Amino acid sequence: MARLLGTLRSSQPVARFQRSCGLFPAAEEGGGSSDPAEGTRGRGACNGAGALRCPAAAGRGPPGAVRSGRGPQDCTQKYIVKNYFYYYLFKFSAALGEEVFYITFLPFTYWNIDHSVSRRMIIVWSIVMYIGQVSKDILKWPRPLSPPVVKLEMRTNAEYGMPSTHAMAATAISFSFFIATMNRYKYPFELGLVAAFVFSSLVCLSRLYTGMHTVLDVIGGALISAVLLILLYPAWDMIDHLLLTSPFCPLLSIVVPLVLCYNYPKLDYYSPTRGDTTTILGATAGATLGFWLNNQYLVPAHTSNSVQLGFPLIPSTMVVVLARFFTGILILLLTRWLMKSMVLGVLGYRYEFPIHDLEARRRLEVEVPYKFITYSSVGFTATVIVPLLHELLGLK
Repeated sequence: MARLLGTLRSSQPVARFQRSCGLFPAAEEGGGSSDPAEGTRGRGACNGAGALRCPAAAGRGPPGAVRSGRGPQDCTQKYIVKNYFYYYLFKFSAALGEEVFYITFLPFTYWNIDHSVSRRMIIVWSIVMYIGQVSKDILKWPRPLSPPVVKLEMRTNAEYGMPSTHAMAATAISFSFFIATMNRYKYPFELGLVAAFVFSSLVCLSRLYTGMHTVLDVIGGALISAVLLILLYPAWDMIDHLLLTSPFCPLLSIVVPLVLCYNYPKLDYYSPTRGDTTTILGATAGATLGFWLNNQYLVPAHTSNSVQLGFPLIPSTMVVVLARFFTGILILLLTRWLMKSMVLGVLGYRYEFPIHDLEARRRLEVEVPYKFITYSSVGFTATVIVPLLHELLGLK
């Protein structure tokens, strides 16, 4: 068993998967070592948290053309793509675990499908992601070595590897959506199960293809998420009821996430995990505050045990669905830009730094309040302001 775990944790299975999908490192042009044991030295070495970080280059060439990316400290990585189908499939799949997906799919579910389903997904997502992010910085397992692995991303390479939070989020979102809808809407059980499995599998495989995680990181992330789903499922209805009715919900929705953010595990160097965690908890805090406010003063939530035929968005014309979505996303982006500018301006004045000073924005006393306030405003806007605007515009 120890030998199997050691193999799953090594970089070689990741490199083999990349080669089988048509992704190869370009031949060294001198100055670097091709020995995987010496991957932390020479050109193309981009290894894990705190080390050099090498992004993939943008732009497409013919199959087999050499691509390159340049990161900080003159770190250059070149690679060859021989199968563009897998390249774009897994690049797209990797984006399904990024902020761009969270800020679109979760609000879309709330605006166009089902408030109850959306509430459950957001709560599960926030709990799973917090545990995953903290686990990374406690375990401190490195990411795959390059070489032999080709790394296609830069930002996440500054984080530790175990567990894969992309795998955790994909498993949590896809299966919580499936579980929350299977008893509320009439559709083939097998279809929902396969869709959830395919979605999570694509995201998990994308983390191997991009060279960001070992096989053990991905399996560990998916298993941790599955266990958390099993543990949380019996308490779903109780948690949802408390979020909607408890008089302490507004206070706890803000205080608990803030305490968790300010007491995030400290590292010897800067990692984006604390900022990402603050973003997630902030968005969840704003959303849960909105859930409570909607139930108390605007539109009380109700629970129905009847099974509905199809999803709620089906009776609506696609024009209305798209209008809700694009109007809402525009408002969310404006909210994020406005709040980020205002909060950074106030903090910059308070701590005497220019708002474009990246190092200053990474300090605890700046990063946590600016991200928490910004994204809690986004979450609140998504659950309260945007639905009111939809009603005002006749898009209900």
